[in-house]
Amino acid sequence: QVTVVESGGGLLQPGGSLRLSCAASGSAFSIYAMGWYRQAPGKQRELLATITSGGSTNYADSVKGRFTISRDNAKNTVYLQMNSLKPEDTAVYYCNSASGRLAWGQGTQVTVSS
Repeated sequence: QVTVVESGGGLLQPGGSLRLSCAASGSAFSIYAMGWYRQAPGKQRELLATITSGGSTNYADSVKGRFTISRDNAKNTVYLQMNSLKPEDTAVYYCNSASGRLAWGQGTQVTVSS
């Protein structure tokens, strides 16, 4: 079973950039399609981006062109590079499999505010 730990969140101003990391344990990590999700206060969890084991990616319209998902299978890590951040990107960010079937981690808070 793969478990995940997210890190890299913080407080920053609009227009800033941040890179989130998701460290996964478990030898099966490399076969999973992985995804980044977020949940803002009072809203449902939203799938932002996915990446297959081979590196193919997909993005939600809300982040397309601003966020980039990547993975390093040798390090069991998935990344989310976030650029041109907006206040509406404020949320707790999570990683999970693309199907959301792994145990959820605690997430990492991203706050975008002037």
